[in-house]
Amino acid sequence: MIKSNQSVFPLALVLTAVALLTGCEKDPDIKFLPYGEAYNSKPNFAEVEYKHPLSAEDLQKITPKYLSKLPQEEIDQIYARLSAGPIPNTAFNGDLFFPRGVSGDLRVEEIIGGFKGFAARFKLKKVRLLGKILWKGKVFYRDQMVLRNRINDLRILSPLIDGDLSTLQKMEFDDEKTWLLFPAKLYCGQSLIDSRRESIIIDYAFSDGIEGYREMPDALAGRRGFKIRDEIRMIRPGFYLGRAYMDRAFILNFTLYNEEIDKRETPEFIKTNKVNEDCFTGTRYIAKAGS
Repeated sequence: MIKSNQSVFPLALVLTAVALLTGCEKDPDIKFLPYGEAYNSKPNFAEVEYKHPLSAEDLQKITPKYLSKLPQEEIDQIYARLSAGPIPNTAFNGDLFFPRGVSGDLRVEEIIGGFKGFAARFKLKKVRLLGKILWKGKVFYRDQMVLRNRINDLRILSPLIDGDLSTLQKMEFDDEKTWLLFPAKLYCGQSLIDSRRESIIIDYAFSDGIEGYREMPDALAGRRGFKIRDEIRMIRPGFYLGRAYMDRAFILNFTLYNEEIDKRETPEFIKTNKVNEDCFTGTRYIAKAGS
């Protein structure tokens, strides 16, 4: 019996240590106003910001994984409490996730319902998988006010690409080589969900005027294709939350992250609650640390 207890004791220590380490990754305590499924049950964004302003410390705790688990209404309430921050000038890694409804399911299934909703959800999962295979993030050129998307795998796109593939622009970021396709123009503009302050707009409508543009596949994102328009706001330095629209219809969320910027600039951001702003911020309520 003594030997049995001795063998169990170290195991208990290991399990306790694992539990403690897992507990370190708890979700941040972000507050939201209550809401229901009906549109008229959604709270006013100004009220959300006034009653539950986010501090720099709150924003430091938010991760892409945490955002991907939230219902869309709560992602919207976070987005509405952000400002655009500075227009970036470097490469970012990206991730994308589709809207979830109150039930926790993808919102498309909630809206359509039944077998059709299930089928639509299955298709969206395939689109998400395709997006994760192809899209690795974005690279910003602040001086030109343009952006290009980082594409990891050309096998699916190569039949659509005009000209010699060897002449495509490439870059290496975080030890990963990616091709640069789907250029877009950058500017500060009105958010399609929250008009109280500007977002950084990523506009593909007239990208055919950008140097290096190829009719195929770049036109697929533009005004003669899927009419894509993105907008982003800063969570903290090096970390942006984005919304993608197709012909002004919201389709998915995405995040952009640059670890180097985050580590270099976030400590000062937490200390001062301030960051350089390139776009109109309106009246923004910012909580002090510990409030």
